[in-house]
This record gives sequence, structure tokens and C-alpha cells, in this order.
Amino acid sequence: MIFSRDYIGYLARRTVKHLIDAKLITTSDLKGCEARVAEGLIEELSLEDRINEEVRVILDAYSDEMRKSGAQYAEMFKKVKTELARKYKAVL
Repeated sequence: MIFSRDYIGYLARRTVKHLIDAKLITTSDLKGCEARVAEGLIEELSLEDRINEEVRVILDAYSDEMRKSGAQYAEMFKKVKTELARKYKAVL
């Protein structure tokens, strides 16, 4: 993940504070709300990590074919990652 959990907690607190100040949400459990927002952020941010791992598994399976055809790993990584992001409807 590109951000530390501490920073994600900070982002969650700031996001909840902004939403409350803008009167877009109300809550009686501020800490619980912040925790749920942090969990959502972590889930979204870890999606790219999961996609990257899936790309590595796919490319490992086709490594011999890639070597025979002279395909570049970085180029194939980018193409497969783009396709998986489209499949999962992720914005990376």
C-alpha cells in the first residue's frame, strides 16, 4: 500500500470532520464513523496491491511464452494491469 495506516487514519478523521462541517453527514459515534471510513480507504487503496499480485501470477504462468516471443515484462505488466483494472472497474 502506498500510504501508512497512520496516514490513512488521519485522512479518515479529516474526511469525517469535513463531511460533518459541511453538514453532509451526522453521527453520534464519531470514532466508529472514522474507523469505518478508514476501513473503506484501506480496502480501496489495497485494491492496487491485489491487482499487482494477480498480474505477477499471470505473467509467471506465461513467462516461457514471453521469453520465446521476446515480450518485455514491464510492457506486459502494464497491459495486464490495465485489463484487470478494467475488469474490476478500478481507477488506478
